[in-house]
Order: sequence, then structure tokens, then C-alpha cells
Amino acid sequence: MSAINNFLPIILMFAVLYFLMIRPQMKRQKQEKNFIQEMKKGDSVITKSGMHGRIVELTDDSCVIETLAGKIKFERSAISMEMSKKLNAPKEVKK
Repeated sequence: MSAINNFLPIILMFAVLYFLMIRPQMKRQKQEKNFIQEMKKGDSVITKSGMHGRIVELTDDSCVIETLAGKIKFERSAISMEMSKKLNAPKEVKK
């Protein structure tokens, strides 16, 4: 019984670490993977470096984005999930 009481704080620390840090990161990685797989032609996106554009061509691991300066080829992983979702979100009408 005494041995369990000695290890209980360590076990609780690992449980808190898992639920506050590891689990949310795994969930975010899964969402980003789904976002990258679901990209399609015509989507407005923002790259992680901040370039805005529209997808005009997709391959398995890269995409071509049309910007005001022309067409640029990027890796799919260079597209920012958070910023692209905000860009494509429906605009709310303020009353």
C-alpha cells in the first residue's frame, strides 16, 4: 500500500501531461493531415509563409498556387490549415 502512495503523484503528473499536452497535439496533427488530404482545386489558401492564392493544380505531395504574381509550386504541407479555414469561413453580417 505504501508503494502505491509513493508512485501516485508521478502517475497523476503523467496523466495531466498526457491530457494537457500530448492528446491535443495528436488531435491537431490529425486535423491538419485531413485538411491537407481534402484540399481541392479552386480553394483559397494561405501558405505558412503568408502567401495568399488559389489552388490551380494538385499532385500527391505538391500543389500549384496562383497568386497575383503568377503561379508558384508548394508542398502540400506548406499550406496553413488555421489561416486557410479563416479565409474560407462564411462572413458574418453585423446588425
